Amino acid sequence: MSARLPWGPMARMAGRRLLAAVPVLAVVTFGVFAIAAASPFDPAKAYAGDAGLGAGRGVLDQLRENLGADRPFAARWWDWITAALTGDLGDSSTLRQPVADVIGERIGWSVLLCAVAFTLAVTVGTALGVLAARRRGGLLDRAVTSLSYALEAAPPFWLGLLAIWFFALRLDALPAGGLTDTGTDVATAGQVASHVLLPAAVLAVSQLPWFVLYVRQGVGDALDEDPVRGARARGLSERTVLLRHALRSGLLPVLTLIGSRVPELITGALLVETVFSWPGIASATVEAATKVDFPLLAALTVLATAAVLVGNLLSDLLYGLADPRVGFDG
Repeated sequence: MSARLPWGPMARMAGRRLLAAVPVLAVVTFGVFAIAAASPFDPAKAYAGDAGLGAGRGVLDQLRENLGADRPFAARWWDWITAALTGDLGDSSTLRQPVADVIGERIGWSVLLCAVAFTLAVTVGTALGVLAARRRGGLLDRAVTSLSYALEAAPPFWLGLLAIWFFALRLDALPAGGLTDTGTDVATAGQVASHVLLPAAVLAVSQLPWFVLYVRQGVGDALDEDPVRGARARGLSERTVLLRHALRSGLLPVLTLIGSRVPELITGALLVETVFSWPGIASATVEAATKVDFPLLAALTVLATAAVLVGNLLSDLLYGLADPRVGFDG
């Protein structure tokens, strides 16, 4: 099975995308430094915290010099990007630790949250989309479609607050936030599982409508195609026709959706992590943006951009494997 996979074309496509990603990441990081430099936030005051409120001008100027904030943003960007090529991402002025350590401590929790949420969204969305496509125009189809459009318009932070009120406060069934129970320092597997469930479900619900609607449309159109009608004419059961013929053809558009949903997933995760006090990358991103932490902000932006590029590459590779007519020329 693996010998039949077009490893050569796939590797060439991945190589082209990797080369194209280098200038994209450079431009993105340059834009981060430019926007941060034009912002009204003062890095020196953000670094000093409450002590900066009563600090004199000379003290703040010296602090800016120590942080390098008094230099042109282009010079700061060049110093950062040349150091990053050697593996040095700099030090976070807000969290008082190396940027690499900040990312290393938090990225695992963000990946866990996004992985659970994405798995739930794809699984539940596919199931609901198939059920709705079986009887388009029926009661179940109308109910699923209406619910999907309603959820599509609901902001993730609103869904999070509603979930906390109902499941954590009213029913007292799930924790309201955090990674572990109050007063517990060690994150056991059981505690992490119980604490990740609610934020992952909220993040999954925010992504669910897109998968439901795409699968419903794709499977519904596939059921009207001649090959599927021919399968029915040969006397195959409805279950076989639906799962082996219509579903395979109808899921092709969903493969392209996987990559395009990565930016929305990252944005939704940022809001969900903030609402649920989840110790992932999102809280560090918010703090870096509000306190103009140049090294941390640039590193996190590169990480998010790389995730989007990898997601798009993954969706194209999956689509090429599922439909050999597409190939790997992109």
